[in-house]
Amino acid sequence: MSTYAQPVSEQQSLTKDTSTLNRPQKGLVGGGLVVALGLTIFLAVTQDIVQPLLLNIGLLLGYTLFHARFGFTSAFRRLASVGNGQSLRAHMLMLAVACTLFAPILATGYAFFGGEASGFVSPVGVSLLVGAFLFGIGMQLGGGCASGTLYAVGGGRSVMFITLLFFIVGSTIGAAHSTFWMDDMPAAEPFSLATSTGLGFGGAWAVSLAIFALIAWITVRIEKKRKPPKMATVPSEKGWKRIFRGSWPLFTAAIVLAVLNAVTLLTRETPWGVTSAFTLWGSKAAEALGFNVESWGYWADNTAALHSSIFADTTTVLNFGVILGAFLASAAGGLFKFSKITAGNAAASVIGGLLMGYGARLAFGCNIGAYFSGIASFSAHGYIWGILALGGTFLALYLRPLFGLSVPKSRDSFC
Repeated sequence: MSTYAQPVSEQQSLTKDTSTLNRPQKGLVGGGLVVALGLTIFLAVTQDIVQPLLLNIGLLLGYTLFHARFGFTSAFRRLASVGNGQSLRAHMLMLAVACTLFAPILATGYAFFGGEASGFVSPVGVSLLVGAFLFGIGMQLGGGCASGTLYAVGGGRSVMFITLLFFIVGSTIGAAHSTFWMDDMPAAEPFSLATSTGLGFGGAWAVSLAIFALIAWITVRIEKKRKPPKMATVPSEKGWKRIFRGSWPLFTAAIVLAVLNAVTLLTRETPWGVTSAFTLWGSKAAEALGFNVESWGYWADNTAALHSSIFADTTTVLNFGVILGAFLASAAGGLFKFSKITAGNAAASVIGGLLMGYGARLAFGCNIGAYFSGIASFSAHGYIWGILALGGTFLALYLRPLFGLSVPKSRDSFC
C-alpha cells in the first residue's frame, strides 16, 4: 500500500512515478501541530509523563511510515505476486537494527522510568497459525496492515476509515472468542531464541542476523529469476528539505523505525504494538451496549483497563500519535485529500478489517506487535506469523480481483 493520500495502483507503485511535488498545505500543517501540542499538554496534565512521550514517539512513527511509503502489506504482495523483494529487504534491515538494540535492553531489563523492560514472546499454537493466516488475507483485502491502516487514515485515504472501523469490530469479536482459541486449542509454551535455547541474547542476536541475511539473499535470488519491475521513484526535495517533503529511502526509514521501537520499549517497558488498543476501544463500546465484556477471557487479568480512560492506555496514545504524524507528513507534502470510495473497495475493507482484527487477537498481534516487535524480541512466534501471513497473501491474490483491486501478474504488466 502506498502512503500517498490517494490510492496508488500496484502498477504505478512498481514503475516510474512521473508526478511532481505538490505545494505544502500550510493550514493543515499548522492545525495538526496545534492538535499535537494540545494533546501533549492534555496528557502531561492528566496522565503520567510516559503518555505525552509516547504520543510524540507515535507521531514520529507515523511521520516516518508516511514519508518512506513504508509498507508491510505491499511488501508481502510485491514479493508474492511479481517477486519484487526491495521492501522485504528493508524489513530485514529494520529487524536487524531492532534486534541489535533490543538485545541489551532485554538482557538487562533496563527502562527509562525504573520498571523492567520485557519483549513480546507468545505461544506457538493453533490460534497463531489461524490468526496470522487470516491477517495475511485481511491486510491484502483491507488495503493495509495495522500500522498501514492508521497512517492511511492520517493521510486521508477515505476507505481506510471503513477498514479501521471493522478492524475494531473484528478485534472485539476475537476478544470475545479468546477463551476458545487460547484455552481449548493446542499450543506450545512461548519460545524465545534467547532464553529457551541457552544461546542468551548475544547468541540469539547472531542467529537472528543470519536469518535476516538469508531471507534477504533469497529475495535477491527470486528477483534474478523473475526479473520484476523496480519500485517507483517518488519525487522529493533535495538536501535537508527532504526531511519534510518527498520520499525517504526505505533503508533510512527501516533504521528510524527500529530506533523508535527501541525507544518505545525503553519508555513504556514493552515494544510497539497497535491492535490491543482496537480491542480496548471495541470492548468499551460493547460494554456500553450491554455486553458482559468482563466475562471474556481476554479481559480476565486486566478489567481495570475497561474502566479507565483510553488516554491511560499506552497503545491508544501511540496510535493517536501515528495518525497525527501521518497527517502532518501528508499535509507537508501537499498530499492530504479524501479519496473516492467504491462499492468494491468498501466491501473489501469490511471483510479485510474483520479478518485482520480477528486474526490479530488469535495471533497475539499484528504486523507490528507479532511480526516486527515479536521478532525483535527474539520470539519464534514472530517468524511463524510472517510465514503464515505470507501464505494468506498468496491466497488473497486470487481474491483481490473480485473486489476490483489490482494484482500484478508478470513483468509484462508494467512495461
